[in-house]
Amino acid sequence: MIEVIRKRRSIRAYLSREVEEEKLKEILKAAMFAPTSWGRRPWEFIIVKDPKTKTALSEATPYATFVKNAPVVIVIVYDTTKGRRFKEDSSICAEHIHLEAVNQGLGSCFVQIADAEGPHGNAEAYVKELLGVPEGYRIQCMMPIGYPAHQLPEHSDTEYDESKIHRERFGG
Repeated sequence: MIEVIRKRRSIRAYLSREVEEEKLKEILKAAMFAPTSWGRRPWEFIIVKDPKTKTALSEATPYATFVKNAPVVIVIVYDTTKGRRFKEDSSICAEHIHLEAVNQGLGSCFVQIADAEGPHGNAEAYVKELLGVPEGYRIQCMMPIGYPAHQLPEHSDTEYDESKIHRERFGG
């Protein structure tokens, strides 16, 4: 598992190669294996491949411009009537997507939507309207997925920092 974690990087440039449905299904399966508060599994997923929709999504925030170039975008939607830990549950789910994307030879990036602002105002309201997400649902992020255009270096053991580890108490 540590090898997949070492390879996981935020990928913002993708090849124009389509993502195979089998790989996408494995990524979604991994997402659905993510733990949630009370085991309620309140997330749902919108898979976006349409170029016009991806272009519109890329306008959600100033940090989303590259989204239009990803072959597929997974939007993590959360049913607030089924769960109370929107940010936590959605973020854990997103990390499962990250890791399985790497395992499938793909790249991904966490693009924040909740609590973000963009040229259209509130990014979450913009994406919800664009994708027809009903009231009672929240959007934490979108996850563009594709074959990386460039390989970034893996994380290394030099990033492991003993000074950030405290025993029993902070500073201990």
